[in-house]
Amino acid sequence: MEYITMNNGGKCPAVGLGTFMIAPSDAENSVREALKMGYECIDTANAYVNERAVGRGIKSGGVSREKIFLSTKLWASEYENENAVEATLERLGVDYVDLLYIHQPAGNWLAGYRQLEKAYREGKARAIGVSNFEGKYLDELAAQWEVVPQFMQAEAHPYYTQEELRRTLDKYGIKLMSWYPLGHGDKALLAEPLFAEMGKKYGKTPAQIILRWHTQMGFAVIPGSKSVEHIRDNLDILSFRLSDGDMAEIAKLNKGVRYYYRTDEALAGFAAWQPEYEKD
Repeated sequence: MEYITMNNGGKCPAVGLGTFMIAPSDAENSVREALKMGYECIDTANAYVNERAVGRGIKSGGVSREKIFLSTKLWASEYENENAVEATLERLGVDYVDLLYIHQPAGNWLAGYRQLEKAYREGKARAIGVSNFEGKYLDELAAQWEVVPQFMQAEAHPYYTQEELRRTLDKYGIKLMSWYPLGHGDKALLAEPLFAEMGKKYGKTPAQIILRWHTQMGFAVIPGSKSVEHIRDNLDILSFRLSDGDMAEIAKLNKGVRYYYRTDEALAGFAAWQPEYEKD
């Protein structure tokens, strides 16, 4: 495994398993199988409503808790809930998480961040982060944080390399964890002739080339899947390394085009929506 050193000295695996849009029944199996094949990082969220399943997968994965880097995110409607962190830990069946985010810059997000800082001081979160806090939101947070976050989760892929955001993150020593790392299933990105050519050169799939690009950019990457075969392929990106010349060629694909555009209306909806958590 390769690791990213955070600004608090901790280390995060460069490759992990994401569980976005994976149903509880599939999430439990994906987590269990991923841990068995060598994954060390698992990412989930309140909003994915599969935290209990992730916890069950961790328990049955045969890997000791201290060897797993577990990250999750508080949802916007939980920011003012004083029990949000404890409830999250209870669903996961753990005493602490390795990385705790606030998921969206919606509602009273500062109250949510204060909860993260408190959890960090109490050892219930060993690192903290923000998700989707691009542009003005990160600037507003920077003026008020007491603990600098260790990670930002944001959309990133070869078509959208987050150049501006990365300059700001670098200033604070904040690392980037990519979501939509493969373009959210966009056939155009995966079908780029360049990735097919590099795939032949390295004996890898276009998806593996793209995921390796992420790690060599210094990003943590958390592709999700309920396919055991895909989960195994996604971890196999650490068996090769793209040349500097190939990284330069991939850089030319950057279009500054993203797949997800958030609106103020969406943020208001996020603050009002309450996840229907999986029952025991």
